[in-house]
Amino acid sequence: MHEITRRLVEFWRGGMKAEGPVPLHAPLFRGNEAAYVKDCIDTGWVSSVGAYVDRFEAMLADYTGCAHAIAVVNGTAALQVCLHLAGVGPGDEVVMPSLTFVATANAASHCGATCRFVDVDERTLGLDPVRLDEHLARHRDRPIRAVVAMHTFGQPADLDSLAEVCARHGVALIEDAAESLGSTYKGRHTGNHGLLSSLSFNGNKIVTTGGGGAILTNDSALARRARHLTTTAKLPHPYRFDHDEIGWNYRLPNLNAALGCAQLEALAGYVESKRRLAERYADLFQGMEGAGMFRETAGARSNYWLNALLLERPDEGLVNRVIEEAAAAAIQCRPIWTPMHRLPMYRDCPRDDLPVTASLAARLINLPSGVV
Repeated sequence: MHEITRRLVEFWRGGMKAEGPVPLHAPLFRGNEAAYVKDCIDTGWVSSVGAYVDRFEAMLADYTGCAHAIAVVNGTAALQVCLHLAGVGPGDEVVMPSLTFVATANAASHCGATCRFVDVDERTLGLDPVRLDEHLARHRDRPIRAVVAMHTFGQPADLDSLAEVCARHGVALIEDAAESLGSTYKGRHTGNHGLLSSLSFNGNKIVTTGGGGAILTNDSALARRARHLTTTAKLPHPYRFDHDEIGWNYRLPNLNAALGCAQLEALAGYVESKRRLAERYADLFQGMEGAGMFRETAGARSNYWLNALLLERPDEGLVNRVIEEAAAAAIQCRPIWTPMHRLPMYRDCPRDDLPVTASLAARLINLPSGVV
C-alpha cells in the first residue's frame, strides 16, 4: 500500500472513525427536507409552479448577494441559457478551460458555438488570465463571444484579472460556478463578477435539489429574459397559452425547490464543516514527500467542494494505484475529469498549448469531501 493510501485509510478508519464505505461526496438531509417535500405532496404543488420555487430563488439571491436568481432544471441548462443571453449562437466561439467537467463545453455546443481551450493557472485551477489575454490578442479576428471561468472544485478563479481581460477585449465573462456555492472572492460570492453565472444542485454538490441549477445575474433585464425563456417564453395570462419566441421548459419543479430550501438553511454549517475537513487533510499530508493538498489562494475563500491532493510530478500510474488501493478499503477517490481536448467530440476544437492542464490531469486525486 502506498504511503498516500496508508495515511488516507488511517485518517478515515482511525481519526474519523468511519466504519462503512466512505463516498467521495454524498447528500446530507438533517433538517426540514422531509417536511418541505411532504408539504408539496400534501398540497399538490409538485411541478414548476409553487411557493418553494420563489422562496428558493430568494434565498439564493440573498445568500450569494446577486440581485437575481432563476432556478432551472440543472446546471448545464443554466450555463446554456447564460451563454444564449450573452449573445452566443451558431458560428460563435467560446473560450474556456479544457480542465473542466464536460457540461461546460456541452453548454456552448448546445448554443451552436465552437469551444476554444486555454490553459489554467496551477495556483487557482481556473483559467490563466495571462494566457487568456495573449490568446484573445492573437485571435482578434475570430468570432469569440464569451469566456467561461470555471471555479474548479469550488476554488474561485482569479476573477478580477479575468474580468479586466474580458472587458479590455470586449468579450462577455460568464462564470461556471456550478461547484462554488459558498465560495467567495475578495469578500464577494462567486457569481457576482461576470455578466451571468450558473450554479448546479446535482446530488453530489454542497447542497442538492436532487437535480437542478440556477442562473445568477445582477442585470435586471437579463434576469427577466432568463425567467421568460426558461418558462417556454409564455406570455402572462390567467388562462391563455401564447408564446412570443422559442423558449425552454427549464423551470425547476416546486418539489425540488422544497428540498433546496431546506438544504440552503444548512449551507453555512456545511461550508464550515468542509473547510474544517480541508484543514485536517492539510495536516494529514503536511511534510509528505512528493504530494500535498491544494489550498485556496490569497483573497479566495473556498467551499472545498472537493479536496484535491496534488503529486509533485505527473504520474498517472500512481494516481490510479492510490484510487484503486483506496477503493479496496471502501474509500472513494477519483482522478480529475479527462480534459476536454482529449474527448472525441472536442478533439479538433481550437486550443492553445495546455501544459498545466496536461500536468494536473496526471497529478491530481480528489479525496472524500462530504460534510462530516
